[in-house]
Amino acid sequence: MILISLIFMNVFAITVSLLIIVADKVMSNYGSCKIIINDDKEFEVNGGTSLLRVLFERKYFIPSACGGKGTCGYCKLKVTDGGGPALPTEKLILSPREMSSGMRMACQLKVKNDLKIEIPSEYLEIQEYIGEISVSESVTSDINRIRIRLTDPKTIKYKPGQYVQIKVVTDEGTDFRAYSMASNPNRTDEIELNVKRIPDGIGSTYIHSLKVGDPIEFSGPYGDFYLQKTHRKIVCVAGGVGLAPLKSIVQYWKDNERHRRIELYYGARTIKDLYDHEFFEELARENENFLYIPGLSDPDEKWTGETGFIHQILERKMTEGENSEAYLCGPPIMIDAVMGVLDKGSISDDRIWFDKF
Repeated sequence: MILISLIFMNVFAITVSLLIIVADKVMSNYGSCKIIINDDKEFEVNGGTSLLRVLFERKYFIPSACGGKGTCGYCKLKVTDGGGPALPTEKLILSPREMSSGMRMACQLKVKNDLKIEIPSEYLEIQEYIGEISVSESVTSDINRIRIRLTDPKTIKYKPGQYVQIKVVTDEGTDFRAYSMASNPNRTDEIELNVKRIPDGIGSTYIHSLKVGDPIEFSGPYGDFYLQKTHRKIVCVAGGVGLAPLKSIVQYWKDNERHRRIELYYGARTIKDLYDHEFFEELARENENFLYIPGLSDPDEKWTGETGFIHQILERKMTEGENSEAYLCGPPIMIDAVMGVLDKGSISDDRIWFDKF
């Protein structure tokens, strides 16, 4: 009897699983849907996938720093017809005004019917690139420096602080992950990424597995986090691998903006977690307009520099903020703490740019 019961339970479980799979395929089959873009371009697709993926497959490159997980909000687009009400996941990101105007998050909106959408003109200028790995080296226990030499097209133009979206190839198919460029925009034939390995992370695992000479595809540039053209002092605050876009800003400053004062506050846990430390130290020795203050939250007895969390160090060390602007990159909890310090230091929100990850 026990054997018969076990067989019956297994057959029942398999039957239910098959029914769920069939039902999912039937319910996800929305047939052919028409996408109309800016009232002058249109194409048809099979419904059932996200608008973001549909657009990427048609070479419309929409920003999505979180890889379509619905957390960054960068993929917002205006849907003028067919979108329906925003989903609960979108209401966490979109403001009431945005929702009332028809804004939707492309990663959350599943294509189920015909849609009319508006894509900003700057998104239509984003390109697809093919390159090959020219450098892959460890800079900390979990961060790799990756350099990509462009092959088609052979050059890229971007602003210091912007990011690209890497095409990630897995056994399940393709996906996309965003990484800030850490390189000097004045060099147009190669970009540098600093990639932290995340346990079970699709993007970082894939990129860390690549070797010199391997091909890689990406699109870009993306993002409104970049150095502004002003005469104000520049305050940069980074946590961990958030150093990447700020390194791009510093290198651009060195070649083009050295008349401006710049301060870099860089927080890490231990001295082994600081990377490119010698580069910034040498730059500070050579340039009186560059102040470099690294700090460790878990220092050993050999460390003689600043200690504590980076927002605490910033509060102790930051100079006059009235004529300053700030660029922040790191974990959300760090960004929020630093914002409070900057507010006390007279750097208003309209002069602060940040990138949370």
